[in-house]
Amino acid sequence: MRRSRSFADTAMNFTTARKLVEMHGTPALFVSANRIRRSYRDLAAALPGVELFYAVKANAASELVRILADEGSSFDISTNGEIDIVRSCGIEPSRCLHTHPVKSDAEIRYALDFGIAHFVVDNEDELRKFLPYRDRARLLVRMSIQNPSALVNLSHKFGVAPQDVFALIEMGRELGLKIAGISFHAGSQNENALKFIEALEYCRDICWRAAAGSEPLSIIDIGGGFPINYITSVLPPAQFCQPVNEYLERYFANYRVIAEPGRYLCGSAATLATRVKGRALRDGGWGYYLDAGLYGSFSGKVYDHAEYPMSVAARGKRQRSVLAGPTCDSFDVLYENIALPVLKVGELLLFDSMGAYTNASASRFNGFEKAKLVVID
Repeated sequence: MRRSRSFADTAMNFTTARKLVEMHGTPALFVSANRIRRSYRDLAAALPGVELFYAVKANAASELVRILADEGSSFDISTNGEIDIVRSCGIEPSRCLHTHPVKSDAEIRYALDFGIAHFVVDNEDELRKFLPYRDRARLLVRMSIQNPSALVNLSHKFGVAPQDVFALIEMGRELGLKIAGISFHAGSQNENALKFIEALEYCRDICWRAAAGSEPLSIIDIGGGFPINYITSVLPPAQFCQPVNEYLERYFANYRVIAEPGRYLCGSAATLATRVKGRALRDGGWGYYLDAGLYGSFSGKVYDHAEYPMSVAARGKRQRSVLAGPTCDSFDVLYENIALPVLKVGELLLFDSMGAYTNASASRFNGFEKAKLVVID
């Protein structure tokens, strides 16, 4: 059962935050290395036998990548830029999987030259792009699993329908390509573990048909999407993953099973510290202008549809308020009709669980710098 989270239910207290802000200023994302390590270990324990490939796109900060590399993580990359990041962190290409289903020839060559061997495809044209590299690449066919209830339905843009996966596998083999397995993604911030089971049911049937031929499949990539706590709490990973584990143990014990967690590994690790830089009484309520907004770390509200637990130290009667970002764009409004005590200019606000898809998609619009990222503990 999920429970609501209060404003006070934040991972960082104001005493600690104020000391950090004195040193680093605002806006700042304070990333707990210990929380990243704990998230990795918790998920690894919840999915025994499953190789974890961190989805670098969730937060590509090299500090995070190095922490996860030290924990033993492998890496899900999808662009040349992400290859450059993992290369700069000294990560071996054998620990990387290229998951973008659509790539240019130059991008394929860049990844191959780095040493990546496994790639994801989801259509005939993508298969044919690998014909010149048939001896160097092993392919996973991405299957579409529709999940409108997830925070982000990642089969809206990519993936082949389950009933067409085997035909694409056969086509690849007829072209002389090495088809190693199937990948899918059940949706980002997916709170329904049965969506993994639904996808694995399709995989089981496809693998059975492939095994009847001369080249059985060997890899199942179950994607990411494992949920974290935002405004409401979700099941702990061991409980959430239990039905997935049982299914994998029963039907895929002889396969290499990998996963691509992003949000789960970095999302809960960061707290954003931001200050009120100005305020105004408008329409009978206070409007507050923060030094972080939708074009910065709160970009996750737009692109990732996430809502973050908030804490304020101020006390007093709550009244209708508006929180806005610092830019000149009227679109840059974070929260309307939110109940807050009266805040002063300079007041510190904390937002938790802001490690994923925040600074990753932040910009320098209007000339404002991105929030400083600081790794603590």
